[in-house]
Parts: sequence; structure tokens; C-alpha cells
Amino acid sequence: MSEPLVRQGGGASTAPTHGLSPEDVRRLNEEFAGRPAEALLQWALERFHPRIALASSFGAEDVVLIDMLWRLQPQARVFTLDTWRLPTETYDVMDRVRERYGIAVEIYTPDPDEVAEMVRAHGYNLMYRSVELRKLCCHVRKVRPLARALAGLDAWITGLRREQAVTRAHVAKVEWDAAHGGRVKLNPLADWSWEQVWAYIRRHDVPYNVLHDRGYPSIGCAPCTRAVQPGEDPRAGRWWWERNPALQECGLHVADDPARVPIALSSREDMAASGA
Repeated sequence: MSEPLVRQGGGASTAPTHGLSPEDVRRLNEEFAGRPAEALLQWALERFHPRIALASSFGAEDVVLIDMLWRLQPQARVFTLDTWRLPTETYDVMDRVRERYGIAVEIYTPDPDEVAEMVRAHGYNLMYRSVELRKLCCHVRKVRPLARALAGLDAWITGLRREQAVTRAHVAKVEWDAAHGGRVKLNPLADWSWEQVWAYIRRHDVPYNVLHDRGYPSIGCAPCTRAVQPGEDPRAGRWWWERNPALQECGLHVADDPARVPIALSSREDMAASGA
């Protein structure tokens, strides 16, 4: 089993070198619109490897993609964002995936000083107090580490599906990711259904997060995720107290500048911003 590669700081973002234009990406999206996920992954690996990686939270879609990638290129890169507040079950499936496929998962964590400053100013469970504070927590624990993970990459792969949420209804298979410096963003399962995801998991006996068996279709940080009831939106268990599906994103898949903190980390920053 390969050891995880834990990375906290550094990693200033570098510009992608893929040589594709937004128009090229548009044409590629048209070309792969009706083709299998594996076809897009095969093309992407041939074009970008090793400057391409899967961003995995080890949910159902992500383990499907890990299995596909491993079959195509055993040295395919996978990274994850460890917010330090993930459920135990997520760490468990991470270990089982590493054992099954022998991959070295690249683990990116928040800046400890930023987390400490945020907690001192706003408390450990700040996310429950306001949408702005919840987004601050997501920004520090997820968005900024993602920017470090993407440094040096030309392209990244995600498990986004149109069916997942209203905020993802128009996800394309191939996207120009302007929020991350013009990198190519690949969503091979964009047109898949939840049933297709699970049919693949069962057919290939793919390791998965056991929380899926307990009513968790979407799994994030432990304090921000609950089980959903039959008939509820699949992401209704994420930040459920906000009760607004249009706002229920963490910033990883929207135009969120990783250098811009959505609200001051501390009261000292508030004072500095006001000129006090």
C-alpha cells in the first residue's frame, strides 16, 4: 500500500501549459458529449499525464473514477482535501482504496495558522452562525488547499454530475476553469445518474464510504453533513440549516478566488480593513 503524501503549505500556483484555448475546450466538450466516461479519461491521460489529477472526496462518484483511472493508468494521480473535520468513515474508505489500488493519495490540508486564527476569532463551529462564516470555514479548509493542489497541473478531474444539485445542472464534461487560471476541468460522469454510479460500484466491487448505506448520498465534513430522507434532494444533508439549495456549495466548483478570503479571519483584520 502506497503511503499518503501529506502537504500543508507552499505550492504557489503556476500557469497551465496545456496550450488549449476556450474554443478548443468547447469543441472537446461537443466531441465527448455522448461518449463513455472512460473515453474522456483515456484522452485526458494521453494528453495531460502526469500534469492531471483527480480531486477525490472519496464519495461514490470519486471511487468510480479512481477505479476507471487505475484500469487505464495505474500511476494516475489522485489528491484529496483533508479539512481535519472529515467523518471517520471517509478516512476508512481512503485507506481501503489505497490498499485496493496501491495508489499514493496526495493529501492537502489547511494552513494551521489560518485555521487557528479563524477559530480564535469565530469559534470552532462558526459554520452554524451565518452563511458568511460557513463560507469562510470552507474557504480556509478547502478552497485555499485546492489552489495548492492545482499548482503545476494542466487539468483536473472531478465527480460532478448534473443530477447532484441545481447548482450543477449545467455541468459540462469538459470545461475551461477560469477560476483556476484556465486549467481544463473534466467531469466524466456529468451525464451519469445515481443508479449508473452504483451499478458500476457493484459490478466492479469498488470500495465505497459506508455512510452511503446510512442515507448519506453526499458526504462532506462531519459537522456539515447529515443523512437525508427518502425523496429529499441528494444534497439536502449538506449545510442543511441554511435551507437554500442555491447556496449549498463550498466554493470548490464555483468562481471563488482562492486568494480572496470571503470574511475576515479575525477581529484584527476587521479593524485593519476599517482603518482602525
